[in-house]
Amino acid sequence: MGSSEQSEPRRSDGLFLPDFCSARVVLAVVLLAELVAILLTLARYEAGEQFWDNLARISLFLLWCTLLSAGLLCAARSSFAARGPAATSLAALGIVLASVAVVSAGAWWMGRAWQGLPALLAGADTGRLPVFMSTNMLIAAIVTGLLLRYFWVAAQWRREVREEARSRIRALQARIRPHFLFNSMNTIAALTRTDPKRAEEAVEDLSDLFRASLSDATSTVTLKEELELSRIYQRIEEHRLGDRLAVEWRIASLPLRARIPALSVQPLLENAIYHGIEPLQGGGTIVIEGSYDAARGVIELTIENPLAEPLAGGAARREGNHMALDNLRQRFALAWGGRASVQAGPSGQHYRVVLRFPAEVSA
Repeated sequence: MGSSEQSEPRRSDGLFLPDFCSARVVLAVVLLAELVAILLTLARYEAGEQFWDNLARISLFLLWCTLLSAGLLCAARSSFAARGPAATSLAALGIVLASVAVVSAGAWWMGRAWQGLPALLAGADTGRLPVFMSTNMLIAAIVTGLLLRYFWVAAQWRREVREEARSRIRALQARIRPHFLFNSMNTIAALTRTDPKRAEEAVEDLSDLFRASLSDATSTVTLKEELELSRIYQRIEEHRLGDRLAVEWRIASLPLRARIPALSVQPLLENAIYHGIEPLQGGGTIVIEGSYDAARGVIELTIENPLAEPLAGGAARREGNHMALDNLRQRFALAWGGRASVQAGPSGQHYRVVLRFPAEVSA
């Protein structure tokens, strides 16, 4: 396992380049080519020249170069995964320079028939192919080098952000796990004296909970698996709280094959019991309701519990440290970025947590 973990960064280092097979990246390349064309046209513009004619010729030349380069980089992307960053950069630079050389030679030979066509970049000698090609390739090398440096720095920054987020998630996850043991062991200790069969069932449920909690903090499970785990936790707490705890599940419309970060719903159910049900003498009802917006492909899951009244003497309600919510927000941001949200707060006499996330269904 250790060797595979160490080799993973090396395999992914060569993929710091954007995906040139993507339409969004190709559009960005075209826009960048047009920007360079405008700068080159302005740099060599003199009074009396046809600015728009020059811009059109330079734009056409650069579009040939960039689209050919993007196509070749797209075809070579799979081979970059096995290369290091230096080898990938040299390969990408070679592809771009080769593309510029081919397009330059083609433009020069076409210019032999249509005069004026090869004078596309500043300093090009229309009578000498080597000068024309070397000028174009020099400009391409400078622009490509700057872009490669930018892609590498941006990829390293994104990688550091992901690793930092994963480290915070693992730390928060490790702090949540003792809650399972503390609450459940007290329940089992009481049941062993009064109902050994139920105590055995609680031990089995507890083992299932720990098996899930010991999994990778950044892994995902199906929504069905996560809800089943939450029901297991509910059974353990029902052993302890009895009739004081009731949970209504309104999730019939949810796509249960959708993926969700592991241990997303269960900690929220734990919070709802600890902060909402336990302080109430008569207990209460927790409502877990889900809806699915098929048009937008978004799942909304709500966990709502009653708010405990202030204690005698004006003491405040039991306050949490928001550990589970902070954990969940970071995991949702890591999984979906701005496409997911975690909202929480009082709503009348209840406390409500609303999860919204894309319905990404597993195969």
